[in-house]
Amino acid sequence: MNHSKDHASGVEIPKGSDQTPEVFVTNFHRRFTGVSATANAVVSGQKSRLNLCLVGDPLPDAPEPLSYQKALRSSYQRPANRPFSIWHVRRNMEMSAAIFARDVLRLPIRIVFTSAAIRRHSAFPRALISRMDAVVATTETAGSFVPNLASVVPHGVDTQKFTPADDRIAAWQATGLPGKHGIGIVGRVRAEKGTDLFVESMCELLPQNPDFTAVVIGRAKPEDSTFEKALNAKIDACGLTDRIVFVGEVPSHELPTWMRSLSLLVAPARYEGYGMTPLEALSSGVPVVAADTGVYASVIEEGVTGHVVPIGDRAGLQQAIQAMIQDPSKLETAGQLGRTFAMNSLSLNNEVDGYQQVYDRLWEGESFRARRAA
Repeated sequence: MNHSKDHASGVEIPKGSDQTPEVFVTNFHRRFTGVSATANAVVSGQKSRLNLCLVGDPLPDAPEPLSYQKALRSSYQRPANRPFSIWHVRRNMEMSAAIFARDVLRLPIRIVFTSAAIRRHSAFPRALISRMDAVVATTETAGSFVPNLASVVPHGVDTQKFTPADDRIAAWQATGLPGKHGIGIVGRVRAEKGTDLFVESMCELLPQNPDFTAVVIGRAKPEDSTFEKALNAKIDACGLTDRIVFVGEVPSHELPTWMRSLSLLVAPARYEGYGMTPLEALSSGVPVVAADTGVYASVIEEGVTGHVVPIGDRAGLQQAIQAMIQDPSKLETAGQLGRTFAMNSLSLNNEVDGYQQVYDRLWEGESFRARRAA
């Protein structure tokens, strides 16, 4: 077999193959999490530009995945037109697997990691991140907590998937839930997501707003089952079991339909590294009331497309929600402005372009690890 030398590592590697993917995107998680959703969105835009494959568990808009073992075999040769393949990882397990491939098996790959956390990583992920060839942060704040930073690339939203309803009242009625308008929260049922703040606010507001029904879209993990039961007990005590409805986790392909049926999204998380649901709501023509975490303050125009309130401020959250829902025509106008903003500033294409620039710089020989240490 013919070989060539990788001058960056000094290792003899096989010559290029037309069959070797340029980029391997890992997804080592059976459930469709927030990380899965952002990876899926990026892959949907990348797959027409690159010879790309998915490794691990399936994603709705990605090619059929390879197993980790098959991905290792596929990485043995470099791509025909590249000095190495790139493994793009987003989780601790994925970083570990890629490090093994690069440093133990000595495969011709480089590793890119996406970091969204806006707080200091714990010791183990810090050690893994320090061994990445390039790190992409989703915000400037997230970038301040990681080494080997190559770029800040904000998440984008697929504005062709998350679109406004032609008739929002009809879209809501199609859910089979009561009322004319829906107020929703999307995400895991747990304290960190502020599900309790949402439910408590709805218990206060819905009796005075009979045209509205609240919906909780997301599941509770077993460790949060007591938390969920307490919320349902509170709803039952308020006599609102038919107007504050837990629908559980919905398949990813159904989320756009649910999102466009809403008249208002509430995102009261106590912590969020980034937070995609407000972007998806705005793209769907749905205004947002959110806590001041993640990127929410930068994507919600205060008083125009929604409101941002202090973290954990239930009274402020209730006031902001009431200010939005007291005039349904205001909701519609705010949603239209949100859609325009999403189309102009939150497009997925911007994120795909940002990653392509990082990949190209690596392929051209730029070393982010060396530059950071200098």
